[in-house]
Amino acid sequence: MNEIKDLIGRLIEDKSWIDVKKELVNLEPFQIAELIGEIEKEDQLVVFRLLSRQGSKETFQHLTHDEQEDIIEGLATNSKKLTSLLNDLDPDDRTAFFEELPGEVSQRLVQMLSKEEREIAIRLLGYPEESIGRLMTPEYVAVKPYNTIQQALDTIRMFGHDSETLNVIYIVDDYGRLIDDVRIKEIILAEPDQIVSDITDNRFVSLNAFDDQEVAVKVFRDHDRVALPVVDTTGILVGIVTFDDVMDVAEEESTEDFQKFGGSEGLDLSYTKTSLFELVKKRAGWLVLLFLGEMFTASAMGYFEEEIATAVVLALFVPLIISSGGNSGSQAASLIIRSLALGELKLKNWWYVMRKEVLSGLSLGSVLGAFGFLRIMTWQLAGFHDYGQYWPWVATTVSVSLLFIVLWGTLSGSMIPFILKKCRLDPAAASAPFVATLVDVTGLVIYFSIAVLFLGGRLL
Repeated sequence: MNEIKDLIGRLIEDKSWIDVKKELVNLEPFQIAELIGEIEKEDQLVVFRLLSRQGSKETFQHLTHDEQEDIIEGLATNSKKLTSLLNDLDPDDRTAFFEELPGEVSQRLVQMLSKEEREIAIRLLGYPEESIGRLMTPEYVAVKPYNTIQQALDTIRMFGHDSETLNVIYIVDDYGRLIDDVRIKEIILAEPDQIVSDITDNRFVSLNAFDDQEVAVKVFRDHDRVALPVVDTTGILVGIVTFDDVMDVAEEESTEDFQKFGGSEGLDLSYTKTSLFELVKKRAGWLVLLFLGEMFTASAMGYFEEEIATAVVLALFVPLIISSGGNSGSQAASLIIRSLALGELKLKNWWYVMRKEVLSGLSLGSVLGAFGFLRIMTWQLAGFHDYGQYWPWVATTVSVSLLFIVLWGTLSGSMIPFILKKCRLDPAAASAPFVATLVDVTGLVIYFSIAVLFLGGRLL
């Protein structure tokens, strides 16, 4: 790709437009999109303008949203080229692009569409945000159950050029209600005079246009399909959703969950398109909340100030104690949130998870507790540090504290996502910093309470 990039750059510099066009003809649309993403911004529009009508459409679909916006802005002075591009785009890809734009911009672009394409765009944009209706395309092939196989093949030849995919053909009644779907292979292999209903079994999987897009992700994952029909509330076939569109949704959902789990609100636009003010606003809320939470940590240490002053050695292990609890909680939260997102766990599985995490917490706490005891014993006996005459009791305090704090961190991290889901909130909001802050505060209480129990009458 670097060689092609350098070659195209030299040709553009020499204004050898014919040679640039010849080089682009030899590239696949995804390669051209990759090239556009790597060359200088002022050259991107030059390359795009030299593409054929079909090449423009296919390449545009492979560009990132930011690059698509730049292309549209660049074509604003050439309304004919822009109108042609917008009309040629697949309806689902066009809808995905429009819904990411400011309202006034998308309205202006919709008005540039032909009457037929404008009606399709308005209809798709009329579905609720994040609904399957926004993902679907009305470009599919449907036949009637009483058609012969030959008639079905004629219909496919007539309308197949505009279809998003021909892997599956849909069977509808005279009112447009979905009856079944059949793979194109079954139609090709059937006898020409057979009736379509002879090769149907009336078993199919469909999506509702008003369902959340996450439903589509799960259904595609469960049924391993390349495309699924979309129906309205009365069962009428209104479009199809293809695998590539659903994978885009899955990627967006994963990105948003990842951002939330990092202790930040999900970004509406890409990082490069998000303004500094918006970036600060998205992150400030969580940081302030976490800061207020950490203030309780200071309060907890203040409450045990007398114990710390009496046995300063206890303060040495505070970072070790609270970090271990926070780490175990973050681990558990990560596993549970991901399992909930994939549908591997449901709300009803909370008791199973709790039992499993109790055993995990006890095991992990025992391992860390043993390491903590050995660490103090080794440093004391080797002369690296003198923990005083009661060092065995200090080691026992740290060891037992690690056991219970890791157990508590594991339970907190695994149960908080369930609680949030029960409250109809996003489990991803149980971010790593949130869990860590909670365990920090409670961990200190556990640590100093156990210290009072083991060191009372000795150091305390």
